[in-house]
Amino acid sequence: MVADLSSVKNFNYSESRKVFEKAQDFLPINGTDYVELYVGNAKQAAHYYKTAFGFQDLAYSGLETGSRDKTSYVLQQGKIRLMLTTPFDSDSDIAKHLNKHGDGVKVIALWVDDAYDAFEKTVSRGATPYLSPETVGDKHGIIRRSGIHTYGDTVHLFIERKNYHGLFFPGFEALETEYHPIPTGLKYIDHMVGNVELGAMNKWADFYANVMGFANLVTFDDKDISTEYTALMSKVMSNGNGYIKFPINEPAIGKKKSQIEEYLDFYKGPGCQHIAVATDDIVFTISEMRKRGVEFLYVPGSYYDTVGERVGIIEEDLETLKKWGIMVDRDEEGYLLQIFTKPVEDRPTLFFEIIQRKGAKSFGKGNFKALFESIEAEQARRGTL
Repeated sequence: MVADLSSVKNFNYSESRKVFEKAQDFLPINGTDYVELYVGNAKQAAHYYKTAFGFQDLAYSGLETGSRDKTSYVLQQGKIRLMLTTPFDSDSDIAKHLNKHGDGVKVIALWVDDAYDAFEKTVSRGATPYLSPETVGDKHGIIRRSGIHTYGDTVHLFIERKNYHGLFFPGFEALETEYHPIPTGLKYIDHMVGNVELGAMNKWADFYANVMGFANLVTFDDKDISTEYTALMSKVMSNGNGYIKFPINEPAIGKKKSQIEEYLDFYKGPGCQHIAVATDDIVFTISEMRKRGVEFLYVPGSYYDTVGERVGIIEEDLETLKKWGIMVDRDEEGYLLQIFTKPVEDRPTLFFEIIQRKGAKSFGKGNFKALFESIEAEQARRGTL
């Protein structure tokens, strides 16, 4: 029986550990190893993420390292590793993925103690294999890896690093350039959100529960996440230690086309909608990112008129938060600050959330209405609402 935290009335997040211990946490995950995006031009994408988000050079694979089919740049900031990959062959699977979806997340790689065991356990519970267990090595040791399919064309790789002491991965060399913009304070991936078609949310929530041993942390229905025009539903799935959290969204019936439907239309199917990255100083992070050209959703000034009543006392200056468009929400454990970028490519698909947690374990439910009205304003400008 997989624990469902959403069924606990007035659930207190400090009690989550007791519930997680009852979950089928048969797949210990140590964290997110890396996220791989397929992109049209990895060199230019790497420059963007360095300039705009403050990522740093880490590793490179391409013609110079013996890779004949693709090139990959790996960037790092805090515990976050982004791999940006571009194919050389227009008939390759990567090129076909790009042609269908545009730039977007292909691989969510998970750091595990035993990649072979992770594969056997998940496949035996119904996962579709993507990469059979294999061992790759170089002078720095070996990495064992495997992989399974999840929603749409997205996949999970299981990465076992305990016997590898190199920079990143066999076949990669150090990425060294003369361009080093300062970091913006990003620390780790807080959660990653998947958008799926109408009627598929429960299927994929069950997948993470039954195949990967996750627990349903919280459920939001169309009454929680709705405006006058659009609505969606979401289930947040979390692994046993809480390091990996995957909200799964599906559209709900509304007067107009929801952001989930817009995503599905332009991405041509289910996929990763946004990556939430954590910071310890969101004011610094956002002020830096805005200076570097990152565009964020507009939050109307009237939003801040009721923040004090709704959230109570916070350490930050409200006028400063208003200046930068940072939203605030509170749960029984504390409060959080968050803001959302506009899509980071021309298709209105992938975007980023910047979040700072001051004790809160939740996902900003009190901000949903303002956030979705902001998204709807952008949809109206695009003519897709």
